[in-house]
Amino acid sequence: MALLKLHSSPTLVIYSANTATELELPLLPFTFSAGFPSPALDFVDLNIDLNKHLIEHPAATFYGRVQGESMRGAGINNGDLLVIDKSIEPADGKIAVCYIDGEFTLKRIKIDKSGIWLMPENDSYKPIKVEEHHNLEVWGVVTFIIKKPL
Repeated sequence: MALLKLHSSPTLVIYSANTATELELPLLPFTFSAGFPSPALDFVDLNIDLNKHLIEHPAATFYGRVQGESMRGAGINNGDLLVIDKSIEPADGKIAVCYIDGEFTLKRIKIDKSGIWLMPENDSYKPIKVEEHHNLEVWGVVTFIIKKPL
C-alpha cells in the first residue's frame, strides 16, 4: 500500500491510495480473546489483501494522517491514518474530512433543524455552525481508522 502525499495542512496530511499492487498478508483463522487467553491454532491458511478489504472505490479513496486531538472521543488520535472515500454521500452522524473556508478539518457531521454543524469529539474544541458565508465542501467520508498500538 504505497502512499503519495497530495496535501498537508495543520490538521490533516492527505495521500492518494495506490491500489495497483496486491499484497496478501496472512489472516489468522481465529479471533482473539480480549479476556481470558484461549488456545491458538498452529497454522495459518487464509490471506487478506488490505487494498481489497479497506478500499471499496479505488478511484475515490485516499488516506489522511490525523494531526490534532479534536476527534479523540471518537477514537481518532493524533497520528492515526484514515481511509477516506470521496464517493460516499455525507450524512448526519458520519465522520468526514471537510474543507471549510480554505482549511481541512476532520469532524462529525450533524444536521438538525438549526442547520449543519461540524462537531468535534473533544470538549476542548468548539462546534462549527456552517453559515451562509462559509465555503464548505465535504471532501470525503472516513471508512476506516488505522491505528498504531500504544
